[in-house]
Amino acid sequence: MMADSGARGSKSQIKQLAGMRGLMANPSGKIIELPIRSSFREGLDVLEYFISTHGARKGNADTALKTADSGYLTRRLVDVSQDVIVREEDCGTTESYEVSEIKEGNEIIESISERLTGRYAGEDIVDPNTGEVYAYRDSYMDTKVADRIENAGIKKVRIRSVFTCKSKHGVCAKCYGMNMATAEKINIEEAVGIVAAQSIGEPGTQLTMRTFHTGGVAGSDITQGLPRVEELFEARKPKGLAIVTEISGTVRIEETKKKRTVVVVNESGEEMSYDIPFGSRLKVANGDVISAGDEITEGSVNPHDIIRIKGVKGVKNYLLSEVQKVYRLQGVDINDKHLEVVVRQMTRKVKIEDSGDTDLLPGTMIDIFDFNEENERVEALGGQPALGRIALIGITKASLATESFLSAASFQETTRVLTDAAIKGKIDPLLGLKENVIIGKLIPAGTGMTRYRSVKLSTDKESEGLEQNADELTNEIKA
Repeated sequence: MMADSGARGSKSQIKQLAGMRGLMANPSGKIIELPIRSSFREGLDVLEYFISTHGARKGNADTALKTADSGYLTRRLVDVSQDVIVREEDCGTTESYEVSEIKEGNEIIESISERLTGRYAGEDIVDPNTGEVYAYRDSYMDTKVADRIENAGIKKVRIRSVFTCKSKHGVCAKCYGMNMATAEKINIEEAVGIVAAQSIGEPGTQLTMRTFHTGGVAGSDITQGLPRVEELFEARKPKGLAIVTEISGTVRIEETKKKRTVVVVNESGEEMSYDIPFGSRLKVANGDVISAGDEITEGSVNPHDIIRIKGVKGVKNYLLSEVQKVYRLQGVDINDKHLEVVVRQMTRKVKIEDSGDTDLLPGTMIDIFDFNEENERVEALGGQPALGRIALIGITKASLATESFLSAASFQETTRVLTDAAIKGKIDPLLGLKENVIIGKLIPAGTGMTRYRSVKLSTDKESEGLEQNADELTNEIKA
């Protein structure tokens, strides 16, 4: 009960008391082959006790190093998402995002009710057996509704999400959902980008810094903890790469004395073969049916492979679930919407491949909303739209690629950013928080938003009319 409630102790500590301590890692992260066979209840002998001291010392050294890394991650997250503010009630999107429970093996990391609580439904959610409607499209789902949907056994639900929000600057209140601080619907003018960055960055110090060497991928460590989160947010090629299938089909494993090959055959008879390096552990067996983008061997997947094979939805799903796995396995609960805010910023840019009849240059990166606007303008005139594909960029690059040169210059590479802005004659729209702080303006969030500052107070009326005046003001603000 104590472990389950999170009061004190964890399952791994109970295991070490009841069973045996098991395998320990040495200071470099490699696993020592000799396991500690005693449990804490029986007591450890001298050698076992000495081996255990490795872990204690490494823990202390990690804690000192981790604080700086965690602080830098928070700074980058704040910079990439600081201009995400709730700017309107409803963006009017017809798109929705499909969610299901997140699993690691057989263990449920995040249940479907957790993912639905405090969100708006993306479509009517109906019980397939009874036909009962649990939630209508665009209706708000609280804990009760989310629990009823989970108890009905519905596995996949479409919701309004930050991923599908059509607000060009920031997000809308319906795509964001509940304010996690007050457990009520979010207000317009809330600075959700900063909240998201700090919600992800602050628990970073609680994550382990260790890289576990598993028996899986030979000669490479699978990164976990804070370095793994950083790897995902920077969209880097991970250590211990998994081999991924490019096509859907049936698996055939061919083994010779010298090598193992996995062949994937699709329905039309097309084959793709993958040589498996010595020591890698397979995740598939003969006759398995797999989809494009599935892992063939154990390890981490390169997110750039996923966006190429599965598209933008696939990579958004992957980044969200992978970051959630890292945090939740350490007992830290972060709401999906915070991760959605950051991942959306990482997938906002389009790389132009063919300019068509537009003024866009091939090879340049442009904001997806500007890209769509330009294409709509050209199509309305009967021209050929531009072609481009969404690029996945890490949070550091995304921060520097923002519309605001003031924000980018205050982050990193100041000289380069300012020179570039001067050459191009850039104009800063002053939409985010940082750029307004830099020039000494009120930030466009909270009461600093234009809709509040444009309310005029009338001082000509007699004092008895003040109350009526206040009521009118309140109604004006609500409207």
